Amino acid sequence: MSDTANSRAWLGPLLLLLGGLCIGLAPIGLRMGLDTLGPQAIAFWRYTFAIPMLLVLLIGIERRMPKKITPLIILAGTLFALDIALWHWALTMTTVANATFIVNMGNVCVGFVAWLVLKERPKPVWFVAVAVAVAGAAALSQGGAANGQTDIRGDLLAVAAAIMVAGYMLFSKMSRNKLGAMDVIFWLTVVEAVVAGMVVLASGERFLPETPQGFAAPLFLALVAQVGGQGLIIAGLGRTPAAVAGIIVLIQPVFAAGLSWQLFGESLTVLQGGGAALILLGIWLSQGGVKRRRQSAAKPSHAEATTSA
Repeated sequence: MSDTANSRAWLGPLLLLLGGLCIGLAPIGLRMGLDTLGPQAIAFWRYTFAIPMLLVLLIGIERRMPKKITPLIILAGTLFALDIALWHWALTMTTVANATFIVNMGNVCVGFVAWLVLKERPKPVWFVAVAVAVAGAAALSQGGAANGQTDIRGDLLAVAAAIMVAGYMLFSKMSRNKLGAMDVIFWLTVVEAVVAGMVVLASGERFLPETPQGFAAPLFLALVAQVGGQGLIIAGLGRTPAAVAGIIVLIQPVFAAGLSWQLFGESLTVLQGGGAALILLGIWLSQGGVKRRRQSAAKPSHAEATTSA
């Protein structure tokens, strides 16, 4: 590995961390939009509003149209759209911290899949990082049941979403080996919009809010969670082993739980605060947790050299 590559090894984890913080705002935006639209319609408009934003960014930065879509992107986008659909339903039945914790277990599990499929062999410290982060996430999720806020149906939906997100992370990582971040996030969003539209039809939700103000929450999610959050994560996946990435994005439940405490009265206990600290410790430990392959990764696109999304 070259000296230049070593000097920029921090960039991938940083992009993932920033992306995780942006995604942490997703449950907040969803909760704020549920008075005017159903959870599936909010997801549909999140993707739909993001498509022209991403196209303008790609053309403006790379001076070209998107490259051809690949089967891996179609698969990853489908899994992500199903993940969000299930997660949105889960958030209407259980606490933000609980649903986010369960879903993010899928991010941790992708490290074990990447070990088998991508040959990204973890070091012993990675297993320690996983144990610490999972223990922290479990502690962070405590407290909702005592307040009568959880529902086993919501938790089961979150488990299904966790399986979907593990597949999304793996196939997105594989897609980044062949295409740049801008192409991958654009086509992922197109696929997600199509799948989300089908989910809205199947769920019986209406597509349009009663007033234009009902588009505020999806527009916020499109800009912050989709273009910012998912875009940063896709960019970071191209520079970071999947196993490490899965732990870094656990910053999401920490951020989401902290915000939901302030906005929705889902107060954090001492146990939950300690759990948040353990997650941060796990993220720090994970940085030296995977033996990186010496083969060259996909050449970073011009966009990755000039923008974080």
